[in-house]
Amino acid sequence: MKRICCLLSILLIMTPIAQVIAQTPTNLDHVKKNVAKLGVGSKAKATITLHDGSKVKGYVYSAGDEDFVVRDKKTDKPTTIRYAEVKNVDDNRGHHTAKLVVLFVGIGAAVTVASVFGAILANER
Repeated sequence: MKRICCLLSILLIMTPIAQVIAQTPTNLDHVKKNVAKLGVGSKAKATITLHDGSKVKGYVYSAGDEDFVVRDKKTDKPTTIRYAEVKNVDDNRGHHTAKLVVLFVGIGAAVTVASVFGAILANER
């Protein structure tokens, strides 16, 4: 009886894990989504990391079914990259850290102003 309970417990635990594993996209699908999300044109800046460890910086000039073209910003030299060769795609569209700093400073200022007004209202009563 203990064996049946243990087997059923293991089965119940493994079923959701197997479903999650089956639903995770492959690296190729993930790379295609990231390149499609970047778009095409001079504002689609990216840093592409390949499986051999090299990096290609520039903007996505065109994207196809099997490969895409990245052009260097300075030399405008095209580099054709196959999706299967890509390890990671990082977008370089903005300063993420600067945006976070401005957001947190704004939230801090709002909290400070609200607490000052709250203290003033509490003292007037």
